[in-house]
Amino acid sequence: MTVVYPKWIPGEHGPTGPGTDLVGLKISGGGKPIVWQRDLVDMYAFHLDVPAGVQSIDIALDFLSASTTAGFSSAASATPHLAVVTWNQLLVYPQGVKTDDLQVQASLRLPAGWKHGTALRVNGAGGELLNFSPVSLTTLVDSPVLAGEFFLPISLDGSSRSIELDLAADSAAALEIPRALTDKLKRVVAEADALFGARHFDHYNFLLSLSDEVAHFGLEHHQSNDSRVYERAVVDQAANLGVLAHEFVHSWNGKYRRPAGLATRDFQEPMRGDLLWVYEGLTNYLGYVLAARSGLWTDHYYKERLAQVGAYLDHLPGREWRPLADTAVAAQLLYDAPSEWAAFRRDTDFYDEGWLIWLDVDTLIRQLTSGQQSIDDFCRRFYGGPSGSPMVKPYVLDDIVAALNEIAPHDWKTFFASRLTQTSAHAPLDGVTRGGWQIVYNDTRNDYLSLLEKGESKRTEAGYSLGLRIHDDGAVIDAVPGTQAFAAGLGPGMKVLAVGGRKWSADALRAALLASARSKAPLVLSFENGKVIKDVTIDYHGGLREPHLERAASGADVLKDILAPRAAAK
Repeated sequence: MTVVYPKWIPGEHGPTGPGTDLVGLKISGGGKPIVWQRDLVDMYAFHLDVPAGVQSIDIALDFLSASTTAGFSSAASATPHLAVVTWNQLLVYPQGVKTDDLQVQASLRLPAGWKHGTALRVNGAGGELLNFSPVSLTTLVDSPVLAGEFFLPISLDGSSRSIELDLAADSAAALEIPRALTDKLKRVVAEADALFGARHFDHYNFLLSLSDEVAHFGLEHHQSNDSRVYERAVVDQAANLGVLAHEFVHSWNGKYRRPAGLATRDFQEPMRGDLLWVYEGLTNYLGYVLAARSGLWTDHYYKERLAQVGAYLDHLPGREWRPLADTAVAAQLLYDAPSEWAAFRRDTDFYDEGWLIWLDVDTLIRQLTSGQQSIDDFCRRFYGGPSGSPMVKPYVLDDIVAALNEIAPHDWKTFFASRLTQTSAHAPLDGVTRGGWQIVYNDTRNDYLSLLEKGESKRTEAGYSLGLRIHDDGAVIDAVPGTQAFAAGLGPGMKVLAVGGRKWSADALRAALLASARSKAPLVLSFENGKVIKDVTIDYHGGLREPHLERAASGADVLKDILAPRAAAK
């Protein structure tokens, strides 16, 4: 027989199963060892000859928990105080078996005193040894466990399809969640109900890790989400908690309704990501709308982030050779691509450009129907219906087009094709302008960019002026082709040492950019390139340019209506 280690991981959209961290593999049957051999081509498959008369085999393995914080669920997931258990990392299963048809009963032993949260149900009273109710292998892998020494469960909705927030932190102080934040998260739930009109889960757990030592990301599951942010995020009521709204939307868009190319029969079948601009792009749009409608984000912050997204995509030379559709098809490559030269390579732009496309769809529906319909109506039609237990309803693009035509007749197929397949120097900003706004540039700090600079990415944005993106240590992350910095020969691998004779800092760069608008002198930057140090002179006088949304001179403020709460206040 052949056993396989999960390779294509749902939600990660690629062959991200951490096969190199599977160790200690030992197989036995009838009390005797069984020799195994890895497949010569498929590194995730292991062949073995089962001796005659052996009715069952025992498989033992170990998994090496990562210490690096780069990556998805196989990156750092544990500290001395908490852990996220991701089941696909801890098992092999028979090749050729549909994972829906394979029943599994899992158990987990926790450190003394630890508590846990998961969408799985426990048989018995629990405690240190958790014996979970039998589920399909599909459901098991879709149901991570968050456990910790410092753990706090909070009910967000006590209905028959209950919703809970489970927090595990590296300190007790990090669990001191403000009442105002809890109320906002309850409103996220209420706004999702108002948007979709149905719940396709029996219960739901927001699993939130609060630690500076684990990887930070969000990963969707049908009845839970694995979201990881820095330790004091809930105490600070940080903007990056918007990840919770994004991953919650995925329960409808991605889990219940799923692109046919991502609805695979097991964890070995390759996924096809051509509709990730719906799966992730629409989720970006709806998740951030829910963040604003619930108060998790302020309207101002939403607009600052939208302005930055629009500006970035509007200054992206990679658009001139790579259509958006290819960023979705090539997602499995782009997730692991380095940040260097991202402006020319393009990144997983189906997230943020998908946001722009679906804002375009929403505002166009409102225009076509004189304000009588919106994307909310599409969501209730496509993702609503009767509430029920988890199930998957795959779709193709024609299903999306048909549902939109029922809301607002239009040539939606051509609409999408023009945005997905064409190469253009400029981003699709029709939704912004139709929403009553425009992107402007001035020397006022953009709130989102300010958070990026202070947060984990430590990125200083000068892409709309010189054409540089720089890490806080001066290392050049990117140089945008077509800009003055690129023309001067600057690029990734170099490091800024000084700006105008002053030691490098983000503040020093901003001061020099501000001064450039009222000075005829060129800007001088000192760079380190390997073992060579040199000065580069750039004749720039455009000042500091940061993006913001500004109300258009005419037209209704459609964006205001889009962000207005829908759920009744309690």
